[in-house]
Amino acid sequence: MTDNIIQLAVIDMAGTTVVDDGLVVAAFESAATAAGLPHSGIEREQARQYVLDTMGQSKIAVFRTLFGHEELAQQANRAFESAYDELIDNGNARPIPGAAEAITTLRSAGVKVALTTGFSSTTQEKLVAALGWQSLADLTLAPGDGVRGRPYPDLILTALMRLEIDGVGNIAALGDTSSDIDSALRAGCAIAAGTLTGAHNQQQLRDAGATHTVPTVTEFADLVLQFR
Repeated sequence: MTDNIIQLAVIDMAGTTVVDDGLVVAAFESAATAAGLPHSGIEREQARQYVLDTMGQSKIAVFRTLFGHEELAQQANRAFESAYDELIDNGNARPIPGAAEAITTLRSAGVKVALTTGFSSTTQEKLVAALGWQSLADLTLAPGDGVRGRPYPDLILTALMRLEIDGVGNIAALGDTSSDIDSALRAGCAIAAGTLTGAHNQQQLRDAGATHTVPTVTEFADLVLQFR
C-alpha cells in the first residue's frame, strides 16, 4: 500500500453534509439571550459575527471566549443545544443533496469515513438519528473529554487512531469553514478541502490554506477516489 492512498475521509456535518440554513445562528440567539446579552445593539451584533467567524469550532469553546465565565458559557451552551435540538425535532435536519450517496461511494471503495462536528456528542447523536444516518459512517466524533474541537487536530487524529489508519498522509478532510481547514492542516492531512455549501466562501477557505475547494461533498468523494 503506497503512502499517498487515502484510507480515511474525515467529513464535517453542519454545512458540509447537512444543510445549515441558518440553524446555528438561530440557536445562537437563544444562547445569547440566556447569557444575558441585550436583544439588539452592537454587543449582540459583535457576538453574532464572532459565531459566524468561528463556525466549525466547538460551541462550548466559542461561548467561553464570548462570555468569559464558565458558568455563563455553560448556560449559553445548554440554551444553544436545547434550541438546536428543537429545530431538529421540528424537521429542520436535511442532508446536503448527494451527501449520503457520496459517503456510501467512499466506503464502497474501501475508504473509511468519520463524521465530525463542533456540537456536543448528544446533539450530534440527535442529528444523526434525525437523518437516519446511524449506520452511514464508520465513526461519528464530537469534542469531549480529551478531544478538543476545531481548529485543533484532535478529532482527525482520534479518528485515525480509532479506525487504525496508517498515517496522517492517508487522510482527506472536508469542511465548510476556515476552522475545518486549519484543523486538517494541523493534523497533516494529505487533502484539506473546503466545500462551498456552508458558512465560509471560496476565498475564505483558500485564505485558510485549503488544498482544494469543491462545490459539494459529491465532488470531494470524486477527488478522494482520483487521489487514490
